[in-house]
Amino acid sequence: MKTEPKIDVNADIADPVVRGFSDYLDAHDMRKTPERYAILNHIMGINGHFTIEELQQLIEGDGFRVSRSTVYNTVELLIQAKIVRRHVFEGMVAQYERITLPHTHLICTSCGKVKEVRDPNFAAFMNARRFNAFNADHYSLYVYGTCSTCARKSKRIRQSSDRRDKKLK
Repeated sequence: MKTEPKIDVNADIADPVVRGFSDYLDAHDMRKTPERYAILNHIMGINGHFTIEELQQLIEGDGFRVSRSTVYNTVELLIQAKIVRRHVFEGMVAQYERITLPHTHLICTSCGKVKEVRDPNFAAFMNARRFNAFNADHYSLYVYGTCSTCARKSKRIRQSSDRRDKKLK
């Protein structure tokens, strides 16, 4: 029989992210459950984007059982607490990431790969930008195109097709 790992909900309270989540739960009179902190702990260990399914598999792979609805609900709380951000890239399942420095997402329309790039000039432009009757707290920029791997593959296929066409003539 597999035993559930014990999570001390106050163990990492010195960590600013955990403290921020604890403060959010306190401010909204919500319970500090081991499941919520286990989910947060796993998210903090992920570099880059993740789906709910990937997060669930990671948590269960570590021997911690938690329902999918608990994962969804906790991720929603983390979004409200401004710890996690949801992205819905065109034609893809929702992906999530920890909130980090502003960055641009480059999304390949062929394979679906998402790459993050930081552009200090664009960030400076956006940070200096002021809008009438609106206070911006963050921005997202999605650039859709073809990654270099897919472009090379497509070029090889075109070249192969062109050679075949020349042989047939």
